[in-house]
Amino acid sequence: MTEIINKLKKPKKSIVFDTYWYFAAERQRVFFNRFQGVSQPWTDDLILQEYKFTNAYRASDRVSQYLIGSVIYEGDQNPEEVFFRTILFKLFNKIDTWELLKYYFSEVSYKNFSINEYSKILTEAMNAGERIYSGAYIMASGKSVFGHERKHENHLHLLQYLMENKFPERVQNANSLGQVFDILKEVPTLGDFLAFQYTIDLNYSEVIDFSEMDFVVAGPGAKDGIRKCFTDTGDYSESDVIKYMADIQEIEFERNELDFKSLWGRQLQLIDIQNLFCEVDKYSRVAHPEISGISDRKRIKQRHAPKFSTIDYWYPPKWGINENIEQLKEIEL
Repeated sequence: MTEIINKLKKPKKSIVFDTYWYFAAERQRVFFNRFQGVSQPWTDDLILQEYKFTNAYRASDRVSQYLIGSVIYEGDQNPEEVFFRTILFKLFNKIDTWELLKYYFSEVSYKNFSINEYSKILTEAMNAGERIYSGAYIMASGKSVFGHERKHENHLHLLQYLMENKFPERVQNANSLGQVFDILKEVPTLGDFLAFQYTIDLNYSEVIDFSEMDFVVAGPGAKDGIRKCFTDTGDYSESDVIKYMADIQEIEFERNELDFKSLWGRQLQLIDIQNLFCEVDKYSRVAHPEISGISDRKRIKQRHAPKFSTIDYWYPPKWGINENIEQLKEIEL
């Protein structure tokens, strides 16, 4: 746990504060119902049935699971190669794009990296009408820095820039999660949000090993959620609020009489608390339309369209929870 922040003026809670804890517990219940093969609907909550929301735990989302199992821990574990694969994947953040590169190059690695060859394959895919970027993050084009018309060409040059300027080594030698964030903040076209997301992604690997309770940065969606959960944050910064929520999670689940099932013993981490604020912002647009956030958005864009392919859930081995998953599978069998 983080140390509970002891400041004079505490945050003042709104009605959405209790909704936050309900949403976290119910979304995690959906996760376990799917994991255990329960038939739909996985929840009686009509909002969760109709609209798309990420998991309570970031690492449980489909793209994060693919990143962990099929990108980070598949292939050469040399820190330079792990860094290269992680950032390359995250620049596009799309499983199909990674699979496309694997199909043509067999081994996706820095030692075999060619900007021209990678760009050619991605250009051909775009010309064929395929989307090579996920809609989850909006990446700056990088044209002002690298000068190319095509967004993906600039991003491939950005990756080359990182490798040539020793970013893998600098990240590996960092002393804290916050220092990794500061290093990635130096990267052209990366703002606070993406620098923090990439920090967490790299921390799934063995390149660095810091607690996810060490450092957090609130993204735009999380700031909206915080505004909705609290009428006044008092002397607390947005990061303070996220740490505060992490500290009181067990108390609040008990107070609200919610049966929250953790991730096989792993509590919600700061990155998960941050993400949940973003999802509660969306959820409350329907559940609490009278409560406004910073952006004042009124609708949820993405409808729930479940993918029926199963996920063999597997997390960074250093977390020590994969053994618990295997034990649960054996019990069910």
